[in-house]
Amino acid sequence: MPASCPPRAVVDHGFIPVRAKLIDVAAFLDRVERYGAADDFRCAALRQAAALLVDGRPERARRILEKLSDPTTKPAPVSSGKAALGAWQAPAE
Repeated sequence: MPASCPPRAVVDHGFIPVRAKLIDVAAFLDRVERYGAADDFRCAALRQAAALLVDGRPERARRILEKLSDPTTKPAPVSSGKAALGAWQAPAE
């Protein structure tokens, strides 16, 4: 969108797709709770990240990405698998 776009046009352009994504997230959380998987570390990370959506602070996308990302700077000595997990899990102590 152009920088000089009227505020309402920004909402008109993005509201419906974002609304659908929000409903998808809500449905996902309902499913994992119904099946007893809400304590999975990825679901916990998703709930923590979702709280950033409504905290009123800027740079939500960056902060959510950081919340879900591995904060360590050293490479892991061994891969945990071939696929990305989508959320960082602190090593067990």
